[in-house]
Amino acid sequence: MSLSCYTVAQCCVRTLRSSSTIRTPTVCLAQRRNAAPTRRWASTDAAANPKISGIVDQISQLTLLETADLVSSLKARLNIPDMPMGGFAASGPVAPAAGPVEEEEAAPAQQEKTLFNLKLESFDSGAKPKIIKEIKSMLGLSLVDSKKFVESAPKQMKEGVPKDEAEKIIATLKALGGVVTMD
Repeated sequence: MSLSCYTVAQCCVRTLRSSSTIRTPTVCLAQRRNAAPTRRWASTDAAANPKISGIVDQISQLTLLETADLVSSLKARLNIPDMPMGGFAASGPVAPAAGPVEEEEAAPAQQEKTLFNLKLESFDSGAKPKIIKEIKSMLGLSLVDSKKFVESAPKQMKEGVPKDEAEKIIATLKALGGVVTMD
């Protein structure tokens, strides 16, 4: 499928909001069901499939909490990783999807940590402009956001960074006068 679980959940939330806030008479609902679809997403032939329309009807009757449980269950069943929705982690590489739980439990001591989180701990006050410029280019932030980020140190800089890239970042910022830790 080309739709992500997040998109499906948003669609469900929109449906729930529109159905719970507006109570229309059943005559209006019957007219709306018989009317031709006016939205682009509702104009596909998928609604003609009775199995799909039954699933859609069941999802539209779920509460918001039940919808969230449905999304998390679908992510677990289909092995879909959680995607960052923004912030500083979005510019870094995405961690690969986790394997089955049985493999992880079988050899937890044998696995070496390959992805690290980088945290800007502190910096020399004279090196602040250089650190701001480096953070700006590294994280893709605006100059104002980079300044706020550096001034709010200690702060998580990147998540899920491979070891060699993390060591390069630490060396670069150390040369400029910053202190970065690798977790």
